[in-house]
Amino acid sequence: MLYLFVLLPLLGAFVAWIVPDNRYRPLVLPAVAIPHLLMAFYLAGNAPPPSPGGWIWLDPLGKIVLLCISMLFTVCAVYSVGYLAYRQERSNRVLCIGLLTCLSAMTLATMCQHLGLLWVAVETTTVTMAPLIYFNRNARSIEATWKYLLICSVGIALALLGLLFLAYSTHVAHLEATLLLSSLKASAKDLNQGWLHAAFIFLLVGYGSKMGLAPLHTWKPDAYGEAPGLVGALLAGGLVNCAFLAILRVYQLCLSSGKEIVFFQNALISLGLISMAFAAVFMAKQADFKRMLAYSSVEHVGILAIGLGLGKGALFGALFHLMNNGLTKGVLFLSSGNIHRSYGSKTTDLVRGALTRLPWSGGLFLAGFIAITGSPPFSPFISEYTIVSSAFIEGRYLVGGLFLVFLSIVFIGMALTVLPLVMGTPPADLEKSEYRDRLLTVGPPFVMMLIILFLGVWPPDALLQLLREGAALLEARP
Repeated sequence: MLYLFVLLPLLGAFVAWIVPDNRYRPLVLPAVAIPHLLMAFYLAGNAPPPSPGGWIWLDPLGKIVLLCISMLFTVCAVYSVGYLAYRQERSNRVLCIGLLTCLSAMTLATMCQHLGLLWVAVETTTVTMAPLIYFNRNARSIEATWKYLLICSVGIALALLGLLFLAYSTHVAHLEATLLLSSLKASAKDLNQGWLHAAFIFLLVGYGSKMGLAPLHTWKPDAYGEAPGLVGALLAGGLVNCAFLAILRVYQLCLSSGKEIVFFQNALISLGLISMAFAAVFMAKQADFKRMLAYSSVEHVGILAIGLGLGKGALFGALFHLMNNGLTKGVLFLSSGNIHRSYGSKTTDLVRGALTRLPWSGGLFLAGFIAITGSPPFSPFISEYTIVSSAFIEGRYLVGGLFLVFLSIVFIGMALTVLPLVMGTPPADLEKSEYRDRLLTVGPPFVMMLIILFLGVWPPDALLQLLREGAALLEARP
């Protein structure tokens, strides 16, 4: 069944390739996404045993990432039907095929227990997303695409070097060379410590650049700013989570090695705080609201890294934040895409009074801003509170203090952009647009906003149990 789960989106990509009509091709996306989501929910409670050889298995960490990706993709797929109906001036064949192929690769990444196969899956997501960033086909989008490809490719090449060092450490220790996670964990204490240390550094830098940790984040503002909203949502909530899952696998190895975990945790905390600091600086008075969302993504991958670096109870918060950040970013990117289409601009010089011009999209963008800044009653408040309270409980007062300072600066910076954008009246000389709020373009992000509210008020026991099981794999005691 796990293989079918990976093949289903590929079959959808083939159907999208042979459908000749630009109007009907986007329907393939929800036709694949909805059964994919139903299968994800089923597998979350009824995961089959590992494949022969142990390369493929859906453990609790994979289930958490899979559920987030599948929910986000389904919402984006339904949204795409309404969005692409407005974009009939260009072919959507490459977009549909790329999205479905990327879904297949992301699904495979959640199941990989072999670090080499995981690297292939993550690299495939990088390649399939590149032409989607170029969807608008202008000079800025091609520049963003090249920057994305260049930096992510360098990062993923560094991760490959890390894997080679990891395999070589087994050779030096006179063990059978392997990249199977269970075998590496079992022999981690016997591996050559020098090569193991080098491997962890290269893997952290490589997957950290894919994740967008500062100062390796420079592809994000351009890629998120120029890509269509639904592509930005999947970059922020899908690809980032796959890269974070790869870092979680490396974290598991560090735990097993014993000696490397302190170094790895300190490196994660340092990179996390640097990411939050970068975001706080660049979000202040950011006129381009899509670039603002890119820096918000940098901030939240920093929060994830800090949660992982703190360990213990913060791991539960980090895993919950992985899901909260992905879903909330979906609301923000999809609603910002509607605003961008209606105004024909993404800068606050022209975009004002969105609540008047696009009441639903403006309202969703405002609600998403409140949620992503960690305000109650939305679920990011719970996950961020869990992480920062764990910092103080463990006596990491400097980390907790800086965390709160950067959160405050980010809140003020985002408010200075978002509030003028949604409040007031639209400029009098603004050109009329046919783009209006429609059920298919506001319904999906609205449903996702309700889910974020629901998770904040009444998180289901089944989800909490899954998060505890995931944290237990990282040796947490939530």
